[in-house]
Amino acid sequence: MSQSMYAKVLGADFDLLHPQIQRRFGFTSADGIASIGNGIMSRVWHGKPYTLPFLYVGAWRRIMFPEQLKDVPFTIENYAYVDELGRETMTWIRTFRGPKVRRFDAYMIHSVERGCIVDYLGTHQHLAVDIEMSVSEQGGLRLRSGSQRFYERFLGFRFPMFFSGIADVHEWYDDASGQFQIQVDVRNSIWGPLFGYRGYFDVEWRPVAAGEVPECVLPKRTERRE
Repeated sequence: MSQSMYAKVLGADFDLLHPQIQRRFGFTSADGIASIGNGIMSRVWHGKPYTLPFLYVGAWRRIMFPEQLKDVPFTIENYAYVDELGRETMTWIRTFRGPKVRRFDAYMIHSVERGCIVDYLGTHQHLAVDIEMSVSEQGGLRLRSGSQRFYERFLGFRFPMFFSGIADVHEWYDDASGQFQIQVDVRNSIWGPLFGYRGYFDVEWRPVAAGEVPECVLPKRTERRE
C-alpha cells in the first residue's frame, strides 16, 4: 500500500496519532476515497481593525476573510489526486456558510526537494508555504507554517513575513463527543493575531473513481515551483 504524504513526513510518529486521525491523513489517490467533513465553526475571529486589509486581500484569492462569526455551518473537503505535474496532492477546501459564503482553497504536496509538505494557498496557488508537522498530546496533528514564497507568472520571490502570518493548525479527535476538532490561529510577529477559527465536524467517506475529483475543488492554476 502506498503511504500518504503525511505518513511519509512523520515517519514512525504517524503511529502516535489517534486512529481516526491516522485514517483522515492516511489515504492517497490510489485508495479511491475522499474525506468530506461537515460541522460547525463555533467561532471565527479576526484581529484589530488595522489587520482588516490583510484579510480583504486574502478573501480575493480565497485565503482568509474579514468577518467575525459564531456557530457557522462549514464543510472541509479532502480529495487526494495526482496533479498535472504528476504530484500526489491533497485538497483542503473549507467553506463557511455565514451571511456571505466564504471559502478557503489550499492544496498540499510532499516536496522531496524541500523535505517537507508544501501548502499552495488560494485559487491560483499564488502562495507556497512550507509546513512543519508534529503529533499533539491529544494524538492530533499539528501543522505550523514556515517559509513562504509568492509566485505569479514569471515572478517569484520569498514573501516578506511583515505582510503575512504564521498559521498554527491543530486537528484532533475527541472520543467523548465522537467528533473531529479543529483550531486555527494565524498571527503576525509585528501586527499580532490576524485571524482564526475553532470548530468541530463529522466525516463522511465518499468513494471517488480515478480522475473523478470534482472540478469545483481543483485549482484554477497549478504552480510547478515549490
